[in-house]
Amino acid sequence: MGHETAVLVEGVAKRFGATRALRGVDLRVPAGGVFGVLGPNGAGKTTLVRVLTTLLLPDAGRAFVDGIDVVADAERARFRFGLAGQYAAVDEQLTGRGNLRMFARLYRLSPRAARRRADELLERFELIPAADRIVATYSGGMRRRLDLAASLVVSPSVLFLDEPTTGLDPRGRAEVWTAVRDLVATGTTVVLTTQYLEEADRLADAVAVIDSGRVVARGAPRELKAMTGSERLEITVPAVDDMAPAARVLRAATGIEPVLRPGSRTVDTGMGGAPGEVARLVRELDAAGVVIAHLNVRRPSLDDVFLRLTGRATGQAA
Repeated sequence: MGHETAVLVEGVAKRFGATRALRGVDLRVPAGGVFGVLGPNGAGKTTLVRVLTTLLLPDAGRAFVDGIDVVADAERARFRFGLAGQYAAVDEQLTGRGNLRMFARLYRLSPRAARRRADELLERFELIPAADRIVATYSGGMRRRLDLAASLVVSPSVLFLDEPTTGLDPRGRAEVWTAVRDLVATGTTVVLTTQYLEEADRLADAVAVIDSGRVVARGAPRELKAMTGSERLEITVPAVDDMAPAARVLRAATGIEPVLRPGSRTVDTGMGGAPGEVARLVRELDAAGVVIAHLNVRRPSLDDVFLRLTGRATGQAA
C-alpha cells in the first residue's frame, strides 16, 4: 500500500445476527481530496466507517488507514484518522475552548500543548468569538464546526465524516462544506458518507455507491452520471392515473424503464442523444392521447444514478 492510497478495504464483511451489513466490501480511497460513500438507509455506510475507525471488528477481510491495519494495530491507527459522526460528540455544558482542550488531553497532549492546539483550531474554524461560551448556546453549524475541530486535534491524515450535515439548515451545511474544502486544501483526505447527493456532487472527487452491503459502482460523479445517458426528459401529467400510460409510451419509444414520481405526477426517463429526440417523444405521447401538463429536459444527476443502481431513493431503506 503506497502513499497514494489513504484507505484500503479488502473483502470486509460484518454480520449482526441474521443481518449481513457488509458483504465483502472492496474499496481503495486515493490520498488527497474528498471520497464520497453514497447509499440508502441501511446500506452499510456507517458500519463500514465504524470498522475503519476501530469501533467495530470485521467478521472477515482487512482494512488499512494510512497504511496501518485497523484491527492488528488499532491504537496506532487511531492517531492517523479523525472521526466526526452523524451527531456532534461535543459536551454541551463545556465551552468550545474547554471541549477542544479536553479532547487534546485525551490524546495525551501536555496541558500547554493542549491549550495551544485548542487555540489553533478555534481560529481555523472561526470560533474565536464563541470560544468561551458553553456549547449549548451554539447554532447547529457552529456545533458541527466544533465537532470537526475536535476530530482534527491530532492532525490526522484521514478524516471520516459520517453524514456530517444531517439536520443542518442550508447555512449550516454551507459552513461545513467550506470547512471540508479548507481541510482538503491543507492535504487531509476526507471520506464522506452522505445521503445528500448534491453534497457529494459538489464536494467529492470520486464516489462509491453502496447498496445492501456491497459496492455497486464507483467513479467520478461525472462518470457515474454518464451511465444514465446524456439528458433526462421529465413529463408531468394532469393526474396520477395518467402516469402509467405515459410510462408505457416512453418505455416503448426509448427502451429505457421510466421512473415514476407519484407525488409530483412526473414520469422521468433517459433519452438518446439524437437530434430531435424530444420532439419525437412528444409526438409519440400525443399520438397515444397522453396530455402533457409540463415538460422539462435536464442533465442527469447523482439522484438518477442512485435510482438506476439501487432502485430506490437515498432516504429509502435498503
